[in-house]
Amino acid sequence: MSDLIHEFIFRSARRTPSAEALVHGQRRLDYAALANAVRCAAGGLLAADLKRGERVAIYLEKTVENVAAMFGAAAAGGVFVPVNPLLKPEQVAHILADCNVRVLVTSGERLKLLAAALEQCPDLHTVIVTGNAAALPALARIAVVPWDQAMAARSARAPHRAIDTDMAAILYTSGSTGKPKGVVLSHRNMVAGANSVASYLENTPEDRILAVLPLSFDYGLSQLTTAFSTGATAVLINYLLPRDILKAVEAERITGLAAVPPLWIQLAQLDWPADCTLRYLTNSGGAMPQPTLAALRRALPNARPFLMYGLTEAFRSTYLPPEEADRRPDSMGRAIPNAEVLVLRPDGSECDPGEPGELVHRGALVSMGYWNDAAKTAERFKPFVSIHHGLMLTEMAVWSGDTVRRDEEGFLYFITRKDEMIKTSGYRVSPSEVEEAVYAHPDVVEAAALGVAHPALGQAIVVVALARAGSELSADALLAACKPRLPAYMLPARIVMAEASLPRNPNGKIDRKLLGQQFADAFPGEPQ
Repeated sequence: MSDLIHEFIFRSARRTPSAEALVHGQRRLDYAALANAVRCAAGGLLAADLKRGERVAIYLEKTVENVAAMFGAAAAGGVFVPVNPLLKPEQVAHILADCNVRVLVTSGERLKLLAAALEQCPDLHTVIVTGNAAALPALARIAVVPWDQAMAARSARAPHRAIDTDMAAILYTSGSTGKPKGVVLSHRNMVAGANSVASYLENTPEDRILAVLPLSFDYGLSQLTTAFSTGATAVLINYLLPRDILKAVEAERITGLAAVPPLWIQLAQLDWPADCTLRYLTNSGGAMPQPTLAALRRALPNARPFLMYGLTEAFRSTYLPPEEADRRPDSMGRAIPNAEVLVLRPDGSECDPGEPGELVHRGALVSMGYWNDAAKTAERFKPFVSIHHGLMLTEMAVWSGDTVRRDEEGFLYFITRKDEMIKTSGYRVSPSEVEEAVYAHPDVVEAAALGVAHPALGQAIVVVALARAGSELSADALLAACKPRLPAYMLPARIVMAEASLPRNPNGKIDRKLLGQQFADAFPGEPQ
């Protein structure tokens, strides 16, 4: 039994120390070696004076050091904050400052790019640098320590005591009003999530799970926690092309593969070998197009497809059993084990079958709320009261913001979102954050970022911008100005330069609904 997220690794190290735990390229760690790496990382963080509950950010691609630092932070009694490696320095600095990060783990190359932005992070006191630590920038008031030196440090302090309801991680996700917000996960949230997913995927120590997605993404991180919960093997890959994933599946005899719809669309077009070892496929981050699912099932007849729905605030909520994929292909499925998913009216009463309502998730996977944002937490996380034999029980549930309906058999179907978030390539993107980058150009006077249906991306980002009078600003020039400010997945797929002021609604705000209708057919075509 593991109550704390890092104990998954230590438990497997005791039971099967020589079983393969983690693979990255030519590096292969068994559970004994991984447990030792985690202990060394915890010792290095404690030697760097990490106090109980303090935050450790990891800004790296998927590497052994990334994994050791995350679970080492948890083992030390701290909180790990995985940062998407695609983010730009200003975005990274926002996260570090927002959750008062004390220690940052990153590479020498990334530190050179970050150096100036770290002036915005007054709580940061130590940077641990992986890889080549030569010729690093000098940072005022911040100690820069090579990874090997930190791992060799021995602290006289024991790890800080932690219990299952303590913070374990903060995952940053885009918010509808601009800057990303941190979702706080407890050890209990993460352990319950891993056990739940592993139970319906029927994971065993023989599984080999390919970690394709960013570890800053709850769905990506879940590949590690699910693997470690069952003593399986996690294989890390930082791929350039979809074919790299196919090669890794073959070379590493992968049995479990998770991806988002745009990536599945690409993978479905590849020539998969007849003797492929994949036992299951999982999809989340948006609905998988039916032609893509059909192509995957033809190419990989022995791989069972699990179509899932989740939100970072509750890690994972529903899944559709593979045997239901033909009978109800457009369903989100039913609640995962150890969770209840309700469909509620605005007054909190339960909707009838077929009646649209808001998806509300209750149970052990509901996160602790948003870091340092009581107002947003109160908006999304609300008390849920149930009565059992006269006993009134109150717990926190998360209101998803998604409108769904339930059929007579309890299967759920997605209808729409309440907010204006754009779901592209599996990422949730804030229109405001894109618009902020557009407005940074001095010639832009009005702008709106829209999510428009796209056959491969789910939604593509379209920006409509109005330049100041007399300006010759072009769409290409504006896109070039956005590139240093936004990661690739946030960049507009199309920029339209408006000839007049953007339309307004009765409240005087830019009418996004009308603009969305105008560009609804901007990307015609069906995914294959």
